Amino acid sequence: MVKKLSEIHIRDPYILTVPTDKKYYLYGTEGSTAWSGQPVGFDSYVSEDLIHWDGPYPVFRPNPGFWSDHHYWAPEVYAFGEKYVMFASFKADHVCRGTEALISDHPLGPFRPLGDRPLTPPDWECLDGTLYTDEDGRHWMVFCREWLQVTDGEMYAVPLKPGLDAAEGEPKLLFRASDAPWSKAGEQGQYVTDGPFLHKMASGELIMLWSTGGAKGYTMGIARSTSGKVTGPWSQDPEPLFAEDGGHGMIFRDLNGHLRMTIHSPNVQPLERPVIYELAEENGRLRYVAKN
Repeated sequence: MVKKLSEIHIRDPYILTVPTDKKYYLYGTEGSTAWSGQPVGFDSYVSEDLIHWDGPYPVFRPNPGFWSDHHYWAPEVYAFGEKYVMFASFKADHVCRGTEALISDHPLGPFRPLGDRPLTPPDWECLDGTLYTDEDGRHWMVFCREWLQVTDGEMYAVPLKPGLDAAEGEPKLLFRASDAPWSKAGEQGQYVTDGPFLHKMASGELIMLWSTGGAKGYTMGIARSTSGKVTGPWSQDPEPLFAEDGGHGMIFRDLNGHLRMTIHSPNVQPLERPVIYELAEENGRLRYVAKN
């Protein structure tokens, strides 16, 4: 079934551009089961123009015995050699939430777990792992440690083994949510870290999109690595990039090479929908200039 973005109820949107197919693949958290209910897995939508989306197509369905039975969140899919790798977060009762790697021969799956457990520490409540490969070819996963466990949400990077099937070292703390001047504490005094995504600017500067609570609801801003390395140190821009109750964004290039960003907005169930903006980069800053 062909749909427009306004008809697709997902959170945490992620778009993979595949030039050889001349197609885009949209993934995300199923909106109706994001917080409650038992998800069936992950789906994808396919487009040739970023306007009309065909689907949903099932890309991940857990086998019997899969350890998680709820909170299937934030799938991201990357080309990895001749394969495709998905990072996604999962939860089970009495088991800490974690990000796991899955692998497939095709963007539409089927994806299967790559390792035997999540890439995040087993005794940490974590979510929203995103893949970054540095200039030396080393793979890292940047992820959030939840405020539920530490109150002031934390952002970490952990090095991964070449096959992405396990961590290869200890997580390194990058920053805390309260470090950003636009981050606002919730009713319980908590600061949220959500949705990291790393991007190299035209100048070579390494930035990170990430989301938290702000003055007008869900808010997304930019952190900058002052060393150019994923391990930082990281500084926070003084003003957010998007402050109107939307976020968990990522950046991609369309088939014509133009820079785009997708987020979900608003951050209110059941109204959240994926939104796509065209971006402009000016003097080391990003600005969204048009909306699909």
